[in-house]
Amino acid sequence: MSTGSDAAWLDEVRWGADGLVPAIAQEASSGRILMLAWMNREALAETVATGRAVYWSRSRARLWRKGEESGHFQALRELRLDCDGDVVLLSVEQHGGIACHTGRHSCFFRRYEDGRWVAVDPVLKDPESIYR
Repeated sequence: MSTGSDAAWLDEVRWGADGLVPAIAQEASSGRILMLAWMNREALAETVATGRAVYWSRSRARLWRKGEESGHFQALRELRLDCDGDVVLLSVEQHGGIACHTGRHSCFFRRYEDGRWVAVDPVLKDPESIYR
Protein backbone atom coordinates (compact mmCIF):
# COMPACT_ATOMS: atom_id res chain seq x y z
CA MET A 1 0.00 0.00 0.00
CA SER A 2 1.51 3.27 -1.08
CA THR A 3 2.06 6.00 1.50
CA GLY A 4 1.84 8.71 -1.14
CA SER A 5 4.52 11.24 -1.97
CA ASP A 6 3.97 13.21 1.22
CA ALA A 7 2.19 12.84 4.53
CA ALA A 8 -0.74 15.17 3.74
CA TRP A 9 -3.11 12.20 4.12
CA LEU A 10 -2.06 11.96 7.78
CA ASP A 11 -3.07 15.60 8.30
CA GLU A 12 -6.64 14.69 7.35
CA VAL A 13 -6.94 12.52 10.47
CA ARG A 14 -8.47 14.34 13.43
CA TRP A 15 -6.04 13.28 16.13
CA GLY A 16 -7.27 13.53 19.73
CA ALA A 17 -5.71 15.88 22.26
CA ASP A 18 -3.45 12.97 23.25
CA GLY A 19 -2.31 12.54 19.62
CA LEU A 20 -4.27 9.31 19.21
CA VAL A 21 -7.11 8.07 17.04
CA PRO A 22 -9.25 4.95 17.67
CA ALA A 23 -8.45 2.12 15.25
CA ILE A 24 -10.93 -0.69 14.62
CA ALA A 25 -9.51 -3.92 13.22
CA GLN A 26 -12.03 -5.86 11.14
CA GLU A 27 -11.39 -9.27 9.63
CA ALA A 28 -11.44 -8.91 5.85
CA SER A 29 -12.80 -12.40 5.16
CA SER A 30 -15.68 -12.45 7.66
CA GLY A 31 -16.37 -8.80 8.49
CA ARG A 32 -16.05 -9.65 12.19
CA ILE A 33 -14.69 -6.91 14.46
CA LEU A 34 -11.51 -8.25 16.03
CA MET A 35 -10.39 -5.42 18.26
CA LEU A 36 -10.25 -1.73 19.03
CA ALA A 37 -6.87 -0.17 19.61
CA TRP A 38 -5.25 3.25 19.30
CA MET A 39 -2.84 4.71 16.78
CA ASN A 40 -0.65 7.77 16.78
CA ARG A 41 0.67 9.35 13.60
CA GLU A 42 3.81 7.17 13.58
CA ALA A 43 1.79 3.95 14.04
CA LEU A 44 -0.56 4.79 11.19
CA ALA A 45 2.29 5.77 8.87
CA GLU A 46 4.20 2.56 9.68
CA THR A 47 1.06 0.45 9.17
CA VAL A 48 0.65 1.86 5.68
CA ALA A 49 4.36 1.63 4.86
CA THR A 50 4.75 -2.00 6.00
CA GLY A 51 1.29 -3.42 5.36
CA ARG A 52 1.16 -4.75 8.92
CA ALA A 53 -0.90 -3.31 11.76
CA VAL A 54 1.01 -1.14 14.22
CA TYR A 55 -0.76 0.43 17.18
CA TRP A 56 0.09 2.69 20.10
CA SER A 57 0.09 0.86 23.42
CA ARG A 58 -1.30 3.26 26.00
CA SER A 59 -0.28 0.98 28.88
CA ARG A 60 3.32 0.63 27.66
CA ALA A 61 3.53 4.12 26.11
CA ARG A 62 5.21 2.79 22.97
CA LEU A 63 4.51 1.47 19.50
CA TRP A 64 2.98 -2.00 19.49
CA ARG A 65 3.59 -4.00 16.37
CA LYS A 66 0.71 -6.46 16.49
CA GLY A 67 2.10 -9.97 16.73
CA GLU A 68 5.60 -8.94 17.84
CA GLU A 69 5.41 -11.39 20.77
CA SER A 70 2.63 -13.79 19.76
CA GLY A 71 3.29 -14.06 16.02
CA HIS A 72 -0.41 -13.30 15.47
CA PHE A 73 0.08 -10.32 13.18
CA GLN A 74 -2.47 -8.46 11.10
CA ALA A 75 -1.83 -7.93 7.39
CA LEU A 76 -3.49 -4.75 6.15
CA ARG A 77 -5.89 -5.22 3.24
CA GLU A 78 -7.68 -1.85 3.25
CA LEU A 79 -7.65 1.31 5.33
CA ARG A 80 -10.61 3.66 5.75
CA LEU A 81 -11.23 6.93 7.57
CA ASP A 82 -14.70 7.72 8.93
CA CYS A 83 -16.78 10.74 7.90
CA ASP A 84 -15.56 12.88 10.81
CA GLY A 85 -11.96 11.87 10.26
CA ASP A 86 -11.59 10.71 13.87
CA VAL A 87 -11.71 6.89 13.57
CA VAL A 88 -9.75 4.57 11.29
CA LEU A 89 -10.94 1.17 10.15
CA LEU A 90 -8.40 -1.45 9.20
CA SER A 91 -9.56 -4.38 7.11
CA VAL A 92 -7.03 -7.08 8.03
CA GLU A 93 -6.06 -10.68 7.53
CA GLN A 94 -5.51 -12.04 11.04
CA HIS A 95 -2.57 -14.44 10.94
CA GLY A 96 -2.60 -17.20 13.52
CA GLY A 97 -6.36 -16.83 14.01
CA ILE A 98 -6.00 -15.04 17.36
CA ALA A 99 -6.41 -11.28 17.80
CA CYS A 100 -7.03 -11.14 21.56
CA HIS A 101 -4.43 -11.43 24.31
CA THR A 102 -6.85 -13.85 26.07
CA GLY A 103 -6.19 -16.40 23.31
CA ARG A 104 -9.50 -15.82 21.54
CA HIS A 105 -10.19 -14.95 17.91
CA SER A 106 -11.74 -11.58 18.80
CA CYS A 107 -11.51 -9.23 21.75
CA PHE A 108 -15.31 -8.98 21.63
CA PHE A 109 -15.96 -12.40 23.14
CA ARG A 110 -18.43 -11.37 25.87
CA ARG A 111 -22.13 -10.96 25.13
CA TYR A 112 -24.70 -9.26 27.35
CA GLU A 113 -27.27 -11.79 28.58
CA ASP A 114 -29.85 -11.25 31.32
CA GLY A 115 -27.99 -8.52 33.20
CA ARG A 116 -24.48 -9.93 32.91
CA TRP A 117 -21.60 -10.41 30.49
CA VAL A 118 -21.09 -14.00 29.34
CA ALA A 119 -17.99 -15.29 27.55
CA VAL A 120 -19.37 -16.93 24.42
CA ASP A 121 -16.23 -17.52 22.33
CA PRO A 122 -13.71 -20.22 23.22
CA VAL A 123 -10.08 -19.73 24.16
CA LEU A 124 -8.20 -21.07 21.14
CA LYS A 125 -4.80 -21.06 22.80
CA ASP A 126 -3.71 -20.62 26.39
CA PRO A 127 -2.28 -17.08 26.74
CA GLU A 128 0.52 -18.47 28.94
CA SER A 129 1.83 -20.38 25.91
CA ILE A 130 1.53 -17.34 23.61
CA TYR A 131 3.27 -14.64 25.63
CA ARG A 132 6.62 -14.93 27.33
